[in-house]
Amino acid sequence: MPKLVPTSRRQFLAVSSLGSAAWLAGAHASAHAPKGARSPAPATTRPYDDVAAKALAASPVPSDAALAVRAVEAAMKAGATYADARLVLMRRERVGVRDDRAQPVRLRERYGLGVRAVAAGGWGFAATQTLSERAVVEAAQRAVQSARVGGTLRDELGQPPVQLASTPVVEGSWVTPHEIDPFDVAPLDKASLLLELSAAVRKVAGVSFCEASFEAVAEDKLLVTSEGSRIHQILFRVAPQLQATAVDRRRGGFSSRAHEAPAMLAGWEYLRDLPLAAKAESIGHDAVRKLHAGRVSPGHKHVILAPSNLWLTIHESIGHPTELDRALGLEADLAGTSYIRPDDAGKLRIGSELVNLFADRTQPGGLATVGWDDEAVAAQRWPIVDEGMFVGWQTTRDQAHFVGENESRGCCYGEGHDGVPFQRMPNLSLQPGPQGYTTEDIINSTEDGVYITGRGSWSIDQQRHNFQFSGQMFWEIKRGRLTRPLRDVAYQANSVEFWRSCDLIGGKGTYRLGGTFGDGKGQPMQSNAVSHGCPPARFMANVIDTTGGEP
Repeated sequence: MPKLVPTSRRQFLAVSSLGSAAWLAGAHASAHAPKGARSPAPATTRPYDDVAAKALAASPVPSDAALAVRAVEAAMKAGATYADARLVLMRRERVGVRDDRAQPVRLRERYGLGVRAVAAGGWGFAATQTLSERAVVEAAQRAVQSARVGGTLRDELGQPPVQLASTPVVEGSWVTPHEIDPFDVAPLDKASLLLELSAAVRKVAGVSFCEASFEAVAEDKLLVTSEGSRIHQILFRVAPQLQATAVDRRRGGFSSRAHEAPAMLAGWEYLRDLPLAAKAESIGHDAVRKLHAGRVSPGHKHVILAPSNLWLTIHESIGHPTELDRALGLEADLAGTSYIRPDDAGKLRIGSELVNLFADRTQPGGLATVGWDDEAVAAQRWPIVDEGMFVGWQTTRDQAHFVGENESRGCCYGEGHDGVPFQRMPNLSLQPGPQGYTTEDIINSTEDGVYITGRGSWSIDQQRHNFQFSGQMFWEIKRGRLTRPLRDVAYQANSVEFWRSCDLIGGKGTYRLGGTFGDGKGQPMQSNAVSHGCPPARFMANVIDTTGGEP
């Protein structure tokens, strides 16, 4: 273990000129975390039962519950051995501005019913937006018919029939802990705040453009199964966006800087409480700093990844490879298969002994946090990597038996009423180290390296082996100090070699949550929202200069 040199936070900020970057890294620290922690996280805030009750009472979805029941009954009558029906009302809103002009408000709404069925050993699915008894019965019959075709194909291909792990029968409801429904805030008020942010960013000399937006999603759904479960859930997700672009008109160059506050499972209060207005100018200063930053000296060296950068690396190199359907070869769209084999649990060392990752669908603020998944399995937390050893898969009810498990891990999700529910990624997070190291400690212990914050471009091969990631801001590290800002930096590595090289991990106080609204998978493609938490961590990687041309 390298020797750590103590430093104060004041020294760190003074040497690095990272005041704005430090705020961005901490904008979603525990002090700003969404309210409503629940097991296994400590219940540190009130559960907002009054707000949840108001949301449930206002929902139009339960008024159509009889149609969902009728669809399940029709599927069973048509010969299904299992059936479920989901009523899903999806609302999406985006309010955005560019410079001093508001853009058109985008408001989309979809409502309908989807039916899944198991018949003749196969899966079938059908959906309808016509909510009448005749339409849902016909949809159920189509689902059973397609299941029979699927069962015949499975038999011809030598695949076993669908086998569902058991799960308790549940009647319940769950609402995202929140104070303010984001759709109750007028678009005009949102646009006014965004215009203020844009004006603050554009005050900075050298900044030419600014884009800002607020996006909100409300997912209101009711699930009915042939086993007797009935579950009503309302999920709110919100995401801020703020980006400054600086232009060097004399030399023809430009650079952009986006803020690093993540999307969250929360209400409007999360966006309201983010200190975006107070820190907007720092985004502009960073964009100008990048414009005139130096070029990196390429080579194999240490990279220290801030949580705002590392979460995406977790997503691509650990999250997708531990989806069981990819390892089984049942899914390859948009992210390929996996370097992990179905029998590798407990055998394959993915990372160093410092690396511990948990999947957690109960994590407060996590975009994939729910009460139950889309086949009535309760949200849970379980290990994926334990002291560097791969130990657990992401599974659904029809996958559990492939790895010798009797219960699903609750990873089933379908986007909207017309999205086939299938295995989707849960929140998956790197756990902080027990030593309590700060970001400053990790930098101080590094002789030669690069500190990287923010999400940038990424590329990874179809088995998730080899990758390249970039970021938002880059700082050269020499002899334990940040010496100068850099631009156009990327790091390359092999997934297993990268995680095995991890030799320093930040402590509990450095843990942050990141995430995305747009985790694509399937054909037709569906989008899943998912979060990944982590502290800063140090790795070895091949650092490259992506500028091109001669220095």
